[in-house]
Amino acid sequence: MQKLLPYILNGISAGGQYALISIGYTLVYGILRLINFAHGDVFMVAGLILVYSSATLPFYFSIPLVLVCTAVLGFVIERAAYKPLRSAPRMSLMISAIGVSYLIQNLAFYLTGGLPQPVTRPIPWVSGMVTVLGASTKRVTLVTPVLTLALVLVLLWLTRRTRIGIGMRAASRDFETAQLMGVKINSVISFTFVVGSFLAAVGSLLYFTNYPNVAITSGAMPGLKAFVAAVFGGIGSIPGAVVGAFLIGLSEEIIKGLGYSTFSDAFTFALLIVILCVKPTGLFGESAADKV
Repeated sequence: MQKLLPYILNGISAGGQYALISIGYTLVYGILRLINFAHGDVFMVAGLILVYSSATLPFYFSIPLVLVCTAVLGFVIERAAYKPLRSAPRMSLMISAIGVSYLIQNLAFYLTGGLPQPVTRPIPWVSGMVTVLGASTKRVTLVTPVLTLALVLVLLWLTRRTRIGIGMRAASRDFETAQLMGVKINSVISFTFVVGSFLAAVGSLLYFTNYPNVAITSGAMPGLKAFVAAVFGGIGSIPGAVVGAFLIGLSEEIIKGLGYSTFSDAFTFALLIVILCVKPTGLFGESAADKV
């Protein structure tokens, strides 16, 4: 157990980071029934903004700048790439999402020259080392799950107690009826993208504390794993996405601790196949009844 403890701690931390990304997938899918393939790239852009802003600004300026710029990016993506296709077939939205993903990656390639950008100034305090039950780990490992759960609780309160949150729930239940009942659909969808991008930025700040550089493909694997977590928990369900993310993070790190690190990524996608075959709606997903 002592040997596996560092991996368990890392798994909880990774699960929290996946959870923050997967919530963006599940929120957008819940309303638009769209997989936002550009979400992992938004996560990557947040890392690049952190690298460049922290090189010239103190962290109490650069961190809010990362959060605000990433949230604005999510808003711009929704307004430019998805809003004009609101009444288009769902396949058109999916193609647009893939196009946005490649556009962001190519813009990042142009700006960085395709070279990974080193994280020369990790965030102070959270990047420091601590000892937990005899195991040494970075403080971010302990901060991540606490911050993740706090943000999830705030988000759940937001969706249940505020006007725009109720609008989000109504739109996720029945898009057309919510629109007929006076819900401002465009505002609700834009707000959903802003919240999802903001949470992805928080996940990026925590994630790149443990990694030495940010590459244009840095959002691909975390984004895919977060998507698997959303499907595993029941895409459209916030608690399901969080539970799925923590289970995947823990499973991956425990597999590494047992000496099978080669198969840690394969396990995640094998799990996706099993879940789709056995329970396509996920752990917390609701079965949709066909209406005649």
